[in-house]
Amino acid sequence: MDNSRDSRENLSLEKKSADKFTAFLGSWKFLIFQTIFFAFWIILNVVAFTKHWDPFPFILLNLVVGFQAAYAAPIILMSDNRAAERDRKKAALDLATDRKAEREIEQLQEHLKRIESEKLDKILEILKSGK
Repeated sequence: MDNSRDSRENLSLEKKSADKFTAFLGSWKFLIFQTIFFAFWIILNVVAFTKHWDPFPFILLNLVVGFQAAYAAPIILMSDNRAAERDRKKAALDLATDRKAEREIEQLQEHLKRIESEKLDKILEILKSGK
């Protein structure tokens, strides 16, 4: 059973949206789209024949990018916080598994010591009865 998959299925709409938005912002698809958008915006404003709605130095474009950053950063942080929480839960499970394995190994070592001691006692008994 995949715990990460199960935890994703129980997410709220906001958390799912934040994860999808972050995945999109961190993709080549978004980078290429944004580059084409910026190039289109700049070219239209430089070579426009009638009206330059955002002449150089492209203040409106800077405002759009600022708004994008202002909204993208908190959404990315929400997704990062969720990833950190998943990592903490996974680390706690790993620690519990390690502790359980350690207890089982200690029990096995005790059992082996007991077997070894019994064998030595039998060997000593055989040696004493043989004399």
